[in-house]
Amino acid sequence: MKASASRFSDILLTAIAPISWGTTYAVATELLPPDHPLLVASMRSLPIGLLLTLGLRKLPKGVWWWRMLILGGLNIGVFQALLFIAAYRLPGGVAATTGAVQPLLVGFFAWSLLGNKPSWLSAVAAIAGFIGVALLVLSPEAQLDPIGIMAALMGAGAMGLGTVLVKKWHPPVSLIVFTAWQLTIGGLMLLPVALITEGPFVEITRTNLWGFIYLGLIGTALAYALWFRGIDKLTATAASYLGLLSPVVATLIGYFFLQETLSTIQISGIAIVLISVLIGQQSQIKN
Repeated sequence: MKASASRFSDILLTAIAPISWGTTYAVATELLPPDHPLLVASMRSLPIGLLLTLGLRKLPKGVWWWRMLILGGLNIGVFQALLFIAAYRLPGGVAATTGAVQPLLVGFFAWSLLGNKPSWLSAVAAIAGFIGVALLVLSPEAQLDPIGIMAALMGAGAMGLGTVLVKKWHPPVSLIVFTAWQLTIGGLMLLPVALITEGPFVEITRTNLWGFIYLGLIGTALAYALWFRGIDKLTATAASYLGLLSPVVATLIGYFFLQETLSTIQISGIAIVLISVLIGQQSQIKN
């Protein structure tokens, strides 16, 4: 009973991460400066990462320098850049298709790198989640921008590989230190590229500042800390299924706050996604 309650608590805490990421699309389009996806991605991660790293006064050692370059690049730098490119170019529900393919990719990476062969139930859950999110995308005003779609898919691949590598390498430091390292390295990778390609922000309004504060504290520091904790407590595949909650949240925010429509097909998609998340968790218990 205690083990079951503990696992349920781990699932709920881990789910907070993709739920918060589902708000990114609305925050990016409504609160943040326009036309600077890479710089926004860097400013989301770098300030809070630097503050934590300086405050904790602990740096990587030995092999963990190059491992952190890989993990910080995949989980923060590449993923955040592609996430914001997708967020600026696609409606929220469409951009959140990053979560739709991630369980499939994580299952493949976990099989290749960890030797965890996916069960048939796990595969069914991943495919059902993909179908569910596809139904979410089918709204009358959905604009399937090719660059945005490619960014979303590549972002899912980067995050999926990073998730499995975190499980494979087992960080030797506390959760908060591990999170701080990745936020700092990922943000530093993005900053020069952003400044060269996009230039600095022309103006930062009070609304922009509130958007950055929310994304930095809640959508980044807290979310990533809980996500990495979840990868440690659950299997990488189980954590990835929870990522399917992101498009559900993004779509519901679009409906309730941004005057986007929500059709019967999309409601069916939400139901399928939620069922696939439950099946995905159950499949990992049986594994």
